[in-house]
Amino acid sequence: MLNISHISKTFNPGTVNEKTVIRDLSLHLAPGDFVTIIGSNGAGKSTLFNAISGDFVPDSGSIVINGHDITFMPAFKRAKHLGRLFQDPMRGSAPHMTIEENLAMAAGRGGWLSHISKADRELFRHKLSLLDMGLENRMKQNVGLLSGGQRQALTLLMATMNPPWLLLLDEHTAALDPGTAEKVLAITKSVVEEHSITTLMVTHNMSQALELGNRTLMMDGGDIVLDVSGEERAHMTVNDLLERFKQGAGKDLDNDRMLLN
Repeated sequence: MLNISHISKTFNPGTVNEKTVIRDLSLHLAPGDFVTIIGSNGAGKSTLFNAISGDFVPDSGSIVINGHDITFMPAFKRAKHLGRLFQDPMRGSAPHMTIEENLAMAAGRGGWLSHISKADRELFRHKLSLLDMGLENRMKQNVGLLSGGQRQALTLLMATMNPPWLLLLDEHTAALDPGTAEKVLAITKSVVEEHSITTLMVTHNMSQALELGNRTLMMDGGDIVLDVSGEERAHMTVNDLLERFKQGAGKDLDNDRMLLN
């Protein structure tokens, strides 16, 4: 499904601001993989997502999704095959459009000022009811009036309305309160399993990284220093993860946010 082969990226090469953000990184995901990614700030997690999304072209290497080489494909062209949620719940939906219009836009019905059929509304109402947030009764309300958790759940629904080849979740529950974050994670798990969507999810919660999905990566310095799955992952503890990080990165993990989580 996803084949990343030896990609590297250095910004501002040859200047005092030179910074290498990805170092000869390779990654393969099979169809239906749900992979969690952890690492300190600056480890390269979001930069990896930006490379996949087309925010920049890597200096070397290739990115292939579902058999299509997208290395040099413009971001707007690959966007229809990718779903992405960000940490900020305000991103990913249009606040001055209604819930119904946002869903219509995500479903390819045109959105604002477009014709939304009775069948469309019934489909949207059904999808919203599965979120168990009462949004199916508020479809004419502007999205800007929703809470952060409601908006993030709606954005997840929009990103998977037409199941993407790959779903990128960039700490999509980090800005939510614990109870809401837990609910959005449960919705995430349900949606991903229902459609067998190949998924990459960045998180700072190490317990969560071992519980969700079927595989866990740890990143440091723009590269993957740990890749665990199967029985090995099933029996790992957070302390095991910290020790394996030390072995792979050659240093202790010193991110307070991750350690406190």
